[in-house]
Amino acid sequence: MAIEDVDTVGLTLNGADVEVRVDPDTPLLYVLRGMLDAKGARYGCGAGLCGACTVVIDGKAEFSCDVPVSVAAGRRVETIEGLAAQVPPHPLIEEVIERQAAQCGYCLPGIVMASKAFLDRTPRPSRQQIAEALDGNLCRCGTHHRILDAVESAAARMSEAAR
Repeated sequence: MAIEDVDTVGLTLNGADVEVRVDPDTPLLYVLRGMLDAKGARYGCGAGLCGACTVVIDGKAEFSCDVPVSVAAGRRVETIEGLAAQVPPHPLIEEVIERQAAQCGYCLPGIVMASKAFLDRTPRPSRQQIAEALDGNLCRCGTHHRILDAVESAAARMSEAAR
């Protein structure tokens, strides 16, 4: 990479303004993991097909392996680290733990972030809507039913808290 290929890219990561000097075409996932110490987003397929790298950008779930960091410039990026740091814990985090929705856990940060973006815009979803919203996030361990249970329960808790 030539020096002229490097730009300063600023974004808001989990509520904090950050800047990195990087080639603007670098996948956001690489910047998050390699430069910003946000290792919760996982490298799965590198082609935007599995969802392990899902983050929320300005309220929308995105596969960070497929998004150049330049696209995130000036935008709000949320990762599992931001969600996990909330006090009290976000209902999605609590329900995933309560319902033992993870087996190996590799896919779970992406699933939780996709669920967060979905629940933020669909506060009272049906189980079918949850399943459809998470269709792009793969889990090889087969805990789909427990994951759906956790998201469904978190949605109910969030809806009740909003009343």
